[in-house]
Amino acid sequence: MPSAAEIQRKIQIEQIRKIRQQEEEARRRLSKIKHKIIVLSGKGGVGKSFITANIAAALAQKGYTVGVLDADIHGPSIPKIFGVHGQSLYAGPGGIMPLMGTGNVRVVSVDLMLPNEEAALIWRGPLKTGFIREVLSMVNWGEMDFLLVDLPPGTGDEALTIAQLIKDLDGAIIVTTPSDLTRIVVKKAISFCKQLNVRILGIINNMCCFICPKCGSKYYIFGKGGAAKLAQEVGLQLLADIPLDPRISEAMDKGVPFVVAFPEAEAAKKLMEVAEKIVEMVSQAKEEEKSAGEGEKWKLQM
Repeated sequence: MPSAAEIQRKIQIEQIRKIRQQEEEARRRLSKIKHKIIVLSGKGGVGKSFITANIAAALAQKGYTVGVLDADIHGPSIPKIFGVHGQSLYAGPGGIMPLMGTGNVRVVSVDLMLPNEEAALIWRGPLKTGFIREVLSMVNWGEMDFLLVDLPPGTGDEALTIAQLIKDLDGAIIVTTPSDLTRIVVKKAISFCKQLNVRILGIINNMCCFICPKCGSKYYIFGKGGAAKLAQEVGLQLLADIPLDPRISEAMDKGVPFVVAFPEAEAAKKLMEVAEKIVEMVSQAKEEEKSAGEGEKWKLQM
């Protein structure tokens, strides 16, 4: 009879084998996606989900195939923004199939796996890590141009798992607001990316101001200058200042991305510009990578 220690060792070996298989399958599925970008912030309440969803919708409007992975396990909101809240994911022969949200964006979220909207997931770190790994190994995204990952606040298990599993991330977008307090906390997300060697594409200053729809006057409700100061301190590009608009909440409640619902709004135009910048940056990076590879190949032939 095998001893208890031997049985435990066999169980651990089997668990490790299963984890490795899931990681390999996740990378195989993700290899069909050209560009993968994470959206994060060290702080909650800055509008990461709003920014993620609308950049995705803006990219889709430009003709790209786009998906969004809602990695916020405890507070998922991406399905609501895309009008698929209350629906459920289903599994086919090829794996879990994403739902098609408003604006032709593919959506996967834990919210689409819960029995009702009041259900709460009370999970510790290992469960969250295992769930994310399993989802990435099972979702059949198909071939896509862009995958955006909406991360929860902070730099904990979810962010670390995503950054370690998706080895070929094209970069990260940091979301902040104008206040000095937010600037201090968001710096932690920037340090997180640098420690994990994730390229930061730039910073988005959300809720930069309120523009009066009647007179056009700007009101800096949450302060002014914090995002610009942050970008200067860390040497990053400030991608855009996104103003507040009362219609943002209206669009999200209706399940329509803001850039789709109100394309002529100033905030929508800024988000479309961000999408253009992202396309330019990731395309340039791929070209540089290709040129570097050809250069190394040429050296080996010499």
